[in-house]
Amino acid sequence: MYFFLLNLSLLDLGSISTTLPKAMANSLWDNRDIAYKGCAAQIFFFVFFIKAEYCLLTIISYDRYVAICKPLHYGTLLCSRACVHMAAAAWGPGFLTALLHTANTFSLLLCQGNALDHFFCEVPQILKLSCSHSDYAREIWLLVLSCLLGLGCFVFIVVSYVEIFRAVLRIPSEQGQHKAFSMCLPHLAVICLFFSSGIFAYLKPPSISSPAPDLVV
Repeated sequence: MYFFLLNLSLLDLGSISTTLPKAMANSLWDNRDIAYKGCAAQIFFFVFFIKAEYCLLTIISYDRYVAICKPLHYGTLLCSRACVHMAAAAWGPGFLTALLHTANTFSLLLCQGNALDHFFCEVPQILKLSCSHSDYAREIWLLVLSCLLGLGCFVFIVVSYVEIFRAVLRIPSEQGQHKAFSMCLPHLAVICLFFSSGIFAYLKPPSISSPAPDLVV
């Protein structure tokens, strides 16, 4: 568990370091510029860290499932080598997804200026500047594929927690139930925060979108 939490901490540190220092520097120096390569780097690392974190949260749900539902097999199923392989399985898709999105986004023909209505570079904001319908459609398909893969991870997390709660409710002692819930609730809270912020940022209808509140949130 602590090995996965170490990886999660590194991913969180990486994702916030991708956007916040530049935003703070721009605010302090009253400068809103970012270099083209800097923008590409921001998109790559932001997508990389967020995608890897999502995969890692899925893996942690499996870790919690084995710990509570199959405790006698925990040492076998989650040995040191297995943990390293699973962590690599989280970082690997993040790198590949970031590479595909960054390469495709910066192959777009931009004809609507170079001003982003955001405090850091991200794919949806770049797409608003595109005027190439074929390249735009290709990036949309990449985003749809990423969402479908994300949906698969979400279903896996839900199924894992359904099994976990069923197992916890069968524990006869109240102390045992409390211990099991205390192992799962922090992870569940992080997942809810991760999903709710992502849904609000990227999946809400345009009719309820407002630039200033969106930036604040």
